[in-house]
Amino acid sequence: MDDRINTGNCNTGVCNTGDHNTGSFNTGDYNTGGCNTGDHNTGYRNIGDCNTGYHNIGYCNTGDHNIGYRNIGDFNTGYHNTGSWNTGNCNTGYFNTTTPDRINIFDVPTLKTDWVNCKKPNFIYFDLTVWVPVSKMTQQEKDDNDGYVNTGGYLKKKDYKEAFKESYEKATEEDRKRIFNIPNFDADKFLEISGIDVRIDNEIGAKKKVLIEKANELIKQAEQL
Repeated sequence: MDDRINTGNCNTGVCNTGDHNTGSFNTGDYNTGGCNTGDHNTGYRNIGDCNTGYHNIGYCNTGDHNIGYRNIGDFNTGYHNTGSWNTGNCNTGYFNTTTPDRINIFDVPTLKTDWVNCKKPNFIYFDLTVWVPVSKMTQQEKDDNDGYVNTGGYLKKKDYKEAFKESYEKATEEDRKRIFNIPNFDADKFLEISGIDVRIDNEIGAKKKVLIEKANELIKQAEQL
């Protein structure tokens, strides 16, 4: 590594302006690829943040050549598309110009406005990558990531269900309950998707409610004596 052409810190590549880059010609921070202007990109030539693909101008794209945000396809101008070549939003196909007014929620066709208007829990938004500094790396992690000395750590990729559960466990009881606000909520399907069995919390909550009611009743009886 030639430190003379890096203006940031802990870079493994060359010509980086940011910090903790593994690739080269990055302007942002924590990029694994090259020629990125944003931060936390795994691909190359992205002008946004948190892109996994290439040549994205938006944010959080998994595909390539997207101008919008959160696309899991390629060549999308819109947002939240799963397919490719869409100029509309929330499409699951190809070459669509419109934005559907219905989407599938728990496999049931539902008005998109129902999704937008429902109060969703915060725990369903979580990161699948996390920066681990050298001070918190295990020996095994150091053995598996040769460049950690130069970068000051490494970008850890989490298992999807592991990250989902971790976010749920950190959430408040009030936030957890908001999952039931989602239209067509299906506990079995949610378990399959997230690995989280909300039915257990429901059972515990129901038992807790019964015990509280009994306790209050005993207190009233004691006061009457």
